[in-house]
Amino acid sequence: MDKPSYVYILANRPYGTLYIGVTSDLIKRIWQHREAAVASFTKTYGIKTLVWYEIHTDIRAAITREKQLKTWHRNWKINLIQSANPRWHDLFPALCT
Repeated sequence: MDKPSYVYILANRPYGTLYIGVTSDLIKRIWQHREAAVASFTKTYGIKTLVWYEIHTDIRAAITREKQLKTWHRNWKINLIQSANPRWHDLFPALCT
């Protein structure tokens, strides 16, 4: 089994600007976004709230899924978030416990 990989969606507020990414270390990557450690799209738009993620056992599958989600219409992405996290809670604190 490969190291787990993650596809994730961040938002700056409910129904706000969305960012989709992929990583093999979700906690570290979300921390980087939250700390605005690098000049990036997420830093520019204040996108720091983890609102959705899924786990993959293969990084290739995670990258494929990320690319798929990036082609989706905005309302499909919102529906995906709503189905798992209807109140748009920040999921990051639960990952760190």
